[in-house]
Amino acid sequence: MEPLEPKESRTPLEPIVALERIAYLLEREQASTYRVQAFRKAADALRARTAELPRTTAGIAALPGLGPKTAEVVSAARAGEVPGYLAELEARAAAPLAELDAAGAALHAALRGDCHLHSDWSDGGSPIETMARAARDLGHAWVVLTDHSPRLTVARGLSAERLREQLAVVAEVNRRLAPFRLLTGIECDILDDGSLDQEDELLAELDVVVASVHSKLRMASGPMTRRLVNAVRNPLVDVLGHCTGRLVAPGDGVRGGGKERPESVFDAAEVFAACAEHRTAVEINSRPERLDPPHRLLRQAEQAGCLFALDTDAHAPGQLGWQEYGCARAARAGVPPRRVITTWTADQLLDWTRTGRLPQERG
Repeated sequence: MEPLEPKESRTPLEPIVALERIAYLLEREQASTYRVQAFRKAADALRARTAELPRTTAGIAALPGLGPKTAEVVSAARAGEVPGYLAELEARAAAPLAELDAAGAALHAALRGDCHLHSDWSDGGSPIETMARAARDLGHAWVVLTDHSPRLTVARGLSAERLREQLAVVAEVNRRLAPFRLLTGIECDILDDGSLDQEDELLAELDVVVASVHSKLRMASGPMTRRLVNAVRNPLVDVLGHCTGRLVAPGDGVRGGGKERPESVFDAAEVFAACAEHRTAVEINSRPERLDPPHRLLRQAEQAGCLFALDTDAHAPGQLGWQEYGCARAARAGVPPRRVITTWTADQLLDWTRTGRLPQERG
């Protein structure tokens, strides 16, 4: 690491930048939404303010959208200092999220993108461009925007009309952020019979389709197996998302956590055989409360010859770094990097989604 510049020559940290960095780091370590939003709302309040800030910390704290904690950050940054809370979070962030062995570290270094993330168009917390910029700044060459489909109303799923509107927004973001590429996509609900919760014609326009089960997760094994097999056989589906739907307890290597949810039951051998046959990737969902599929199924999918999408399912910028969790699990299961589609270039990925052809099969 290069030495820091002398203190007097450093550019002072902008208060808005400090607030947004704190929010990002809090998201990364799974802090509560309430704490994260306090700093994001404070940044928005400063961004919208036209009058000069009060001179004192107490005066800043009295402003709409700010409080004592955020005012301390603003005062320190305005004085040219690194806020103490930010320094504390940066020190914690210096440690890796997951312990990576050599294979896990090599896989992490090979990653180029992420096939599963959400924006505030559905149940994410940040605008599309904010998510794209965060991914770019993390080192990604591309990511896929996969907001929810319409049946998931609790997550503000996108109707066909809203999804078409979103495609225009993605095109504009790409014009601003090139050569980084934000690919079009959706996390499409798998309906009870294995059909998809969106118009086929519209799904065919998208770069990547992630299909996931979000309802009737306790369906009996036979119907659930048929449901998943029908979905992964669909030529419009590229990735099977969080296949068991489980939520794990904090004791399973997760800091924080919420309520538990058991795995959906299905014939994994039949489902993974269909994934391998139809070249539908199995998602390695890296969200700490999902870690889906569990190790035994991840190993089974690897032995079946499946492709994999190592994704974050990020709903906020700070969650885009969670791929470390997935890399540790993939390496432990023996997943080879060449079968991880998120190690491919955007052109390789798009060639595969359009033709089914693997990178080594290109002429």
